[in-house]
Amino acid sequence: MTKVLIAIADGTEELEAVCIIDVLRRAGIEVTVASCMPTDSLLITASRGVKIQADCHIKACMNQSYKLIVLPGGIPGAKHLYECQPLTDILEKQINNKQWHAAICASPAVVLAQHGWLKGVKATCYPSFQDKLTGAQVDKTAAVVIDQDNKLITSQGPGTALAFALALVEVLLGKEKAQSVAQPMVTHAA
Repeated sequence: MTKVLIAIADGTEELEAVCIIDVLRRAGIEVTVASCMPTDSLLITASRGVKIQADCHIKACMNQSYKLIVLPGGIPGAKHLYECQPLTDILEKQINNKQWHAAICASPAVVLAQHGWLKGVKATCYPSFQDKLTGAQVDKTAAVVIDQDNKLITSQGPGTALAFALALVEVLLGKEKAQSVAQPMVTHAA
């Protein structure tokens, strides 16, 4: 089964996190939602006050292998993800092994760019953060940017979360599977 890690923290954008979790699970993907809070708490308070219960703490994911690692955005959620050393270690290994990783909203700028992982990579993010995509080939208009060579998928924000999540399914399981997930959801992507 395809395994995906989704990292969350206090201040994560809940619309993005829940949309991604939901769509990937509809596709039959094994999703692990991991808290990146230093307190080891599994219950996070998202950016609009919604409580989300993680499956485990990020430390439990250290020796696991994932087909894809996803970073929802939100502030200060993205900042917490950036500051989480276990997540940084997992992401570094994923990127060095040329495996899929994805980020939406503030996370491409706050997490990936600040770690120096976007040099020469095609990416986008939340419009007000696009100037912080240091070293990236920034696409300011695309809702979702897929850099096949660098195994990176990025997106702009809450309004693009569904398209982003369906792009994740397509990259992992193919266009036909993404369409079969999109159709009963009554999206225009079907």
